[in-house]
Parts: sequence; C-alpha cells; structure tokens
Amino acid sequence: MGLKPDEESAAPPPSSTSVFRYNSPLIQVILIGLVCFCCPGMFNALSGMGGGGQVNKKAANNANTALYTTFAVFGILGGGIYNILGPRLTLASGCSTYVLYAASFLYYNHKHHQAFAIVAGALLGVGAGLLWSAQGAMMTSYPTPNRKGVYISLFWSIFNMGGVIGGLIPFVSNYNRSEAASVNDGTYIGFMIFMSIGTLLSLAILHPSKVIREDGTQCTNIKYSSVLTELVEILKLFMNWRMLLLVPAAWASNFFYSYQFNNVNGELFNLRTRGFNNVFYWGAQMLGSVGIGYVMDFSFESRRMRGLLGIGIVAVLSTAIWVGGLAEQLKYSIHEPPAVKLDFKDSGAAYAGPFLLYFSYGLLDAMFQSLIYWVIGALGNESETLSRYVGFYKGVQSAGGAVAWQVDARKVPYLSQLIVNWVLTTVSFPLLAVLVWLAVKDGDKGGTIKDGVFVPSAKSFKDENKGGGGAAAPSTKAEDTE
Repeated sequence: MGLKPDEESAAPPPSSTSVFRYNSPLIQVILIGLVCFCCPGMFNALSGMGGGGQVNKKAANNANTALYTTFAVFGILGGGIYNILGPRLTLASGCSTYVLYAASFLYYNHKHHQAFAIVAGALLGVGAGLLWSAQGAMMTSYPTPNRKGVYISLFWSIFNMGGVIGGLIPFVSNYNRSEAASVNDGTYIGFMIFMSIGTLLSLAILHPSKVIREDGTQCTNIKYSSVLTELVEILKLFMNWRMLLLVPAAWASNFFYSYQFNNVNGELFNLRTRGFNNVFYWGAQMLGSVGIGYVMDFSFESRRMRGLLGIGIVAVLSTAIWVGGLAEQLKYSIHEPPAVKLDFKDSGAAYAGPFLLYFSYGLLDAMFQSLIYWVIGALGNESETLSRYVGFYKGVQSAGGAVAWQVDARKVPYLSQLIVNWVLTTVSFPLLAVLVWLAVKDGDKGGTIKDGVFVPSAKSFKDENKGGGGAAAPSTKAEDTE
C-alpha cells in the first residue's frame, strides 16, 4: 500500500481570533521555522565551516554539486509535489535526507571515501527541494498581504538560530584544536540529533486548507491537486514573465555560498574560529531579516513603494559589502594563501576586519533572500500558486549553487569568484525593481484567485463597503494582482 497524502478535513470557522490558535498562520510559520532550525539550519552550520568540516574540501564540493543539481530539478517540481501530497509527507520526506547527509560526513571521518557523501548529497537535493518548496508556500501565502515581511523575518530569525546553535557545536567540540584538522565525530552526531528532531516536528504541520488567517480567510480552498494539473502549471512558469525577471536574483542568491564558506571562512580562519564565526554569520542573518522585514511592511503605505525602497537599501548595502570583500580579497589568492590562519583569541586586531566582513556577508544574504521572498509573496496570496513560484525560485537558485560549487572545485581564482558574485547580485536589483513596478499592486487587502478573478476576503469586502450601499466590489483580473 502506497503513501497517502495528508488526511485533512475542510477547516471549520475559527472559534477564536487569537493569533496563537494552533491553526493560525503565526503558529504554523513558527513551526516551519523550528523544522528549518533543526534541518537546513544545522546543514548551514555544517557547510559554513568550509569543506563540511574537513581539511580537504573536495568531498564537500562534490557532494554539494550533486546536492544542488538534484535540488534544481526537485526545487521546480517541489511546489507541485507539495500541492499533491500536502505539507506533512512533503516535509517529513525532505527532512529525513538531512540526517543522511550529516551521517555521510561522519562516515567520511573514518573511511575517507567520498562516494557516500556524493550520493547523500544528491538525495539531500531531492529532500531540500521538497522542504523549501513547502516552506516557501507557507511563509508567503499564510500571512495577510500587509504582514508578509514580518512573517518572513520571523521565519528567517528562527531558521537562522539553527545556524547560530549549529555554529556553537563545532566551536565547543573543537575548541582545543586550533590547528588545521577535521571536526570530531561528536560534531556530526550533534547535527544528526537536531535533524532527527526536525523530521519528527514536521509531522505537526497542518494542511493549508485548515489554516485560517486573522481576517477569517483560508490559506487555500483547494485540498489536493493532481499530477497533470501540476505538470501543466509548472511548465507555464518557464513562460511567465514574472518568473523570468526573477531568474538573475534566484541564480545569485546561493551562488556566493561556496566563495564565502570555503574561500573566506575556510581559507582565512582556523578550525575553532570558523565555528565561532558561523555563530555570528547566522546571527547577522537574524538581524538582517528583521531589518528588511520592517522596511517591507511598515515604511510606506504603498506596497509598491515599500518594495522599491527595500530593493534600493539592499542594493546600496550590497555594493558596500562587496567593495569591502574586494579589499580583503586583494590580500591573498588561491596561489598565495594566508601564511597563518587567524584565531579569534590569538590574532588580535588582525582578526577584526575579516570577521566583520564575514558577518556582513551573513547580513546581506538574509536581506537579499528576504527581499526576494517578499516580492514572490506580493505576486499572489494562494498557497498552491505561491508554492509553484517558490519552487521555481528554489530550482533556479539551486542550479546556480551547483555551478558555484564546481567553480570552486575547479580552483577558479578567488578574485574571479568574488567579481562574478558581485556582478550577479548587482544585475538582479534593477530587474527586481521592474518586477515590483509592473506586478506589485497597491490596495490588495487579501483574498483568493478563482477562475482567473481576484475575490476579496470577507474582511476586505466589508471594509470596502463600510457605510456604503452594499454594492459588490468590482473584481480584478488575476494577472493584475498576482
């Protein structure tokens, strides 16, 4: 007997308007944040050490190439799979592959055979595609339109706390090993424990048809989709001008990880300091997501103006940080590495500049990706539509990641990698601005898309007609609101 999708009945009207209801968007986004805290959060901490915590980064580079290659495929398919299976099966299947990936490096610590790590990386790509498509659909579709930035920053903060805690694991476990070395077994076992908890926690997630927003609307009126429907809708994404404008930003958004993790943190700092740095790298992400989330929801009444302001802020910050990165990169190269690895205790003032740079890279990453998620969330409100949009984004993002890890594996000069990353992020900003200007509309108070027509929520309908003669509000075509 095969697996069945999540068994959920239609959601009853909420008995309470409290945001702390189990079926409220807030609680469900917190839950998915905790799942990602345990699984991709710990994976980020593992990757952030450079080389997966190994002295020789070849196995990690090849595993990550396999990971992002399959991620590119299943990221695009993940939104459709989520619509068919529902969140529980999708998330539990995805989370379980993170445990296997950490186990493969525990094995590599003893056998030094990279085949297991590469296979585990490929399987993790499948699982990550499922997990992130589900996560993205929930995070962008559950909130009301005027609170999407807040929910994105809330999720990003919880998720990146996983990177903070995960960074403490190798830091504490390897504190007395300042010399070059691979991390010990306890580090990988600690990651596996957290990832297993995340897999179990994913079973607590509700189907979106049971999640009720504060304005009384359901996150979706569709219980489960069909394979044919999803295949057709996924293919349409490749001709969707909104998605095409998103491609450069999606490609850039994970492309810089191999450079930052391997060639900045891994190249400049010793083992224990890399773990220490990761605590602050992922902590910076929490600060960045909260800051940009506030701008995207509260800076202007006009949603379009909030989007354009957010893009401008991140573009200026990005330029400043990459200029700082260039100044640091000119001090060393792949052929002339630093003579001495920096240590957070022993290197004194020499440690401050590179540490601040790595911290700033984390800040930029969170602001850049939170901005992209906000833009995607502003293109619609329906869970099944946004799951496909997020899946497309994650697929393109992962294709870029696969290329980036091989670029590093083939020993492309560090300066060239930095310039490519800088150019990719810079090119994406004007295209995001065009997307916001053309596709993000003001005055969307929430609702659903039905048969190509936008139907306002009950609350927004009431607000529009308060004190009026009861005339129906005019409907708006979907292409003007998505």
